Amino acid sequence: MNEADFIERVRARNPNEPEYLQAVEEVVASLWPFLQDEGRRYLDAGVLERLTEGDRAISFRVAWIDDQGEVQTNRGYRIQWCGVLGPYKGGLRFHPSVNFAISKFLAFEQTFKNALTTLPLGGAKGGADFDPKGKSDEEVMRFCQSFMTELSRYIGPDVDVPAGDIGVGGREIGYLFGQYRRMTGRFEGALTGKGVGWGGSEIRTEATGYGAIFFAQEMFAARDEGLEGKTVGISGAGNVAQYAAEKAIALGAKVVTMSDSSGFIHDPAGIDRDKLEWIKALKNDRRGRIREYAEQFDAEYHEGKKPWSVAMDLALPCATQNELGREDAEALVKNECAAIVEGANMPCTAAAAKLIRERGLLYAPGKAANAGGVATSGLEMTQNSQRMYWGRERVEDELHEIMRDIHRACCEHGKGEDGQIDYVRGANIAGFIRVADAMIAQGAI
Repeated sequence: MNEADFIERVRARNPNEPEYLQAVEEVVASLWPFLQDEGRRYLDAGVLERLTEGDRAISFRVAWIDDQGEVQTNRGYRIQWCGVLGPYKGGLRFHPSVNFAISKFLAFEQTFKNALTTLPLGGAKGGADFDPKGKSDEEVMRFCQSFMTELSRYIGPDVDVPAGDIGVGGREIGYLFGQYRRMTGRFEGALTGKGVGWGGSEIRTEATGYGAIFFAQEMFAARDEGLEGKTVGISGAGNVAQYAAEKAIALGAKVVTMSDSSGFIHDPAGIDRDKLEWIKALKNDRRGRIREYAEQFDAEYHEGKKPWSVAMDLALPCATQNELGREDAEALVKNECAAIVEGANMPCTAAAAKLIRERGLLYAPGKAANAGGVATSGLEMTQNSQRMYWGRERVEDELHEIMRDIHRACCEHGKGEDGQIDYVRGANIAGFIRVADAMIAQGAI
């Protein structure tokens, strides 16, 4: 069987699932030369076939009552993809775009991401097609309680430990954990992203954004450069974008763009700490639109557009999957952008990623660069198991070291004959080896 035959088999078994197929094809393209050479034993053991089939997929109805007393119905998902390395681990996403195919793609990617952290974590993902935007706290609470009533039978600290993702922040995790405790009668680490006062970890909120910047820092350091003085463009204005901006600013970079679904702002003077705090209040407390920043600080606002036409040294797509297309990549290349680091899950389309790699830009895939969130979730699980609390400095040091280790693994497996690092190939091979070795050791299950 050749690569094309294998991909065709996956396509036939998973029709009408473009995001999942995109993720599989990207991984297989990286792995195939390795599998034909030193990794032949993995092909002989059927590891790739097993790894492209999840362990189980759970779909369920979520009925809840809105503030008008009317019953609303959404659909919930939990995809437990691969548990050979430890309890399933991966976020919950509440967004109208959530469906079975997107949940599968996220769970597949999460398996590699978790493996790269070297923590004992399997891969999973899930969520619902519920949109928290515009809902009252009471409506969000009722939805979360209904969602967890069903999900609670499938999760636990040694089984599956969900976390937050798009649309699932501290408020939602609190409601979900409260209902889990009600359903099971147990106070245990069945969710991560909890409040620090009740079992959560320091910097869990900041971790994905911080981790992406730590990874970018390592990429530039490999070229004997730093982030100080670099111009940084960021998409998104949510959790990941906010804290990527925060850490970039702390390291001396100049952040010039942020965005939301309505458009993006460009501040040539730079978004400093005070301006960033204003954005946090805008998005987290008032739930306003990013265009208000332009009015407040006399910056440029571009309705309905993405920030990739702006000149920048480092691009950080932190919003959602497939947000950066080929034309955007061409604009980044034209403006001599040096690096693209994915803060979101698969934010570059396949065509964009292909162009970026062909042009030799530094390119960090999300499975490596945005692993900081799940890494810190793993550290939260450790603290829960020990009934311990670690201070902020210790957690951040642990996170930084994990991101360094992921970078080292990408370099080890992605270094070409010309000395250049293909981070996509390196991340895929490093993650695959760890999962595949555990699969073979545990037998044909």
